[in-house]
Amino acid sequence: MMKMRTLGNGKAALQVSAIGLGCMGFSHGYGAATDEAQAIHLIRATHEIGYIPFDTAETYGTPENPHVNEELVGKALAPIRDEVQIISKFGIHFDYEHDKAPYPLHLDSSPETIRKSVEGSLKRLGTDHIDLYFQHRIDPNVEPETVAETMGQLIAEGKILHWGISEANEAYLRRSHAICPVTAIENRYSMMACWHEALFPTLDELGIGFLAFSPLANGFLTGTFKKGAKASFDASTDYRAAMPQFSDEAIDANDQLIDLVETYAKEKDATPAQVSLAWMLAKKPWIVPIPGSRKKSRLAENAAAADVVLSSDELAAIDNALERIPISDVFGGTAAAK
Repeated sequence: MMKMRTLGNGKAALQVSAIGLGCMGFSHGYGAATDEAQAIHLIRATHEIGYIPFDTAETYGTPENPHVNEELVGKALAPIRDEVQIISKFGIHFDYEHDKAPYPLHLDSSPETIRKSVEGSLKRLGTDHIDLYFQHRIDPNVEPETVAETMGQLIAEGKILHWGISEANEAYLRRSHAICPVTAIENRYSMMACWHEALFPTLDELGIGFLAFSPLANGFLTGTFKKGAKASFDASTDYRAAMPQFSDEAIDANDQLIDLVETYAKEKDATPAQVSLAWMLAKKPWIVPIPGSRKKSRLAENAAAADVVLSSDELAAIDNALERIPISDVFGGTAAAK
């Protein structure tokens, strides 16, 4: 049984395993989609390991089937639906007219679109409720109060149990939370992408959790990538082909970063990935990383990070090192189409 954590508080509180599974990579952003039977096997295997929340979205798909990830997750979790939590998202769609990833995205969080999205997601997921429903990106054309009111209605109707905001900022979060309490944000966070730590005081104040996506900097912090890595990524389907951290120059520039996590990995009898995840688990009790993988061994490795303990002194030493060592640019996300 994996250790548990709490996202949100009061009626918005949700108990989750300390590590969740990001399911996007089975069908979107990391090359050709995984064979369906294999993906279902892996998703069910993660539950046996102790994972409880499974993160998907209506847009994690392919040009041929933009919604395939939700369908996959729904099939995989159907026999164990009462033992897991399904996380999905609304508010964006990708422009698949372009010939390579990352595809431009378009934003729409109008109440009409939200309601259409939730009905589609419920059908594809084969469930009568979504445990945690995220606004995938902030839509500048829709006021946060309007989105929050719609979320409150969906909660009252039982179609979703909790809601959150992905790529949240403080002002939007406060205005939304005042209308309908937010359980969690879902933002990018890793040793290479620490800019959302500025939100920590607000999250502490409001009692809101943090699902951390890309917690291993898209796999870079496993320490397994060498020069020439970018050439192995198919630019038509794999976001990593456009990510700056995988260039030969970045791999050289990040030598000290990889040395840092490898040093602590040796001391803790752990792996670099486990140290990277344990670092953010030690930061706050309400942070839950959601790494993804297509390898059963990696899924088990990531889960075991919940048992790697960093002392306050070790955490401070790592933070001090991260402030002074060189770190390359890291992928910061796909910009919305104008």
